[in-house]
Amino acid sequence: MSTIQTSTYRRQRDHFEPQDADPQEQRRLRGLLEQIDYSAFIANREVIGAALPGLDAAVFQRLAVQTATARAKWVGEALRQSESGAPSTPDQIARLTSARTAYEELAEAYEGLRRMVERGYLTIRTPGPPA
Repeated sequence: MSTIQTSTYRRQRDHFEPQDADPQEQRRLRGLLEQIDYSAFIANREVIGAALPGLDAAVFQRLAVQTATARAKWVGEALRQSESGAPSTPDQIARLTSARTAYEELAEAYEGLRRMVERGYLTIRTPGPPA
């Protein structure tokens, strides 16, 4: 079993590893697993596509700008707190935590949206040729 490390959590992926030496049983199981994966793909494409219609490159750009802004606010807050040289107060730490959480959530949402496009759950509208 392999593990993919993201910035905030681990996701495990199982790969088909035949346990039975019978090739016919392995083919049957592999076919069943492919059916299951395809069903999940169709469900994701239909549900996510209906929930997030009409995406284009501008949507990604807006989300990227918002994420970058949140990152800058988080780091800016940390730099402001370090200017005095005094230890941060609980209120300052709470502001810093809030800023970091906002950045991390936006970054995860951006990556999640990108994965949805990459996996074919969403289609991106492209501008047509000029009239």
